[in-house]
Amino acid sequence: MKVQSSQRSLQTEPLIAQFFRTTAGRWHSQRRYYTLSDGKTKEVTSEIWIEFLEAGCDDLTVLEGLHHFHPHTLLCGAKVSWKSEDSVTGKKQSEDSTLFGALGNTLYRDRGFAISTPVTANFYFTNPNTLCLRTEYNGSVFEEELKLISDKYRTRQTIISRAGEEIMIGQYLEKRIS
Repeated sequence: MKVQSSQRSLQTEPLIAQFFRTTAGRWHSQRRYYTLSDGKTKEVTSEIWIEFLEAGCDDLTVLEGLHHFHPHTLLCGAKVSWKSEDSVTGKKQSEDSTLFGALGNTLYRDRGFAISTPVTANFYFTNPNTLCLRTEYNGSVFEEELKLISDKYRTRQTIISRAGEEIMIGQYLEKRIS
């Protein structure tokens, strides 16, 4: 079984490095969140900045410390920063950043979607342009698919579940600005 795991790592590690490199830049994101229990919809726009992180850089060293790794353990990573507002009201929603670092088929993060403590996500590729993630914490499961459509567009879909029941779906269309 260990052999299969390392073989999968050999397959995913070059793909995640290339995916992070390809997505580096500035993006405009339009997204819609559907709350399944009450049918409410929320529309949000964001400016997103993605920076590719080389092994050994300061940001990955910080992330390695949060996950109790030795320096230079993570293969590569990405720093994702964003500024979001409600599309209807124009009210600011959030402005923040998060770090991702890759090792094998696991992404290590400095924080979760809804918590400020370090989390991990298992990942795999259905093809070189489609990254799938699964993150679990506090009884919730976040399943996300990021798909590069071309060098100018990507889509994302997130399904959030709790106690085995889907509670929210987020759908995103993102256009590269630079």
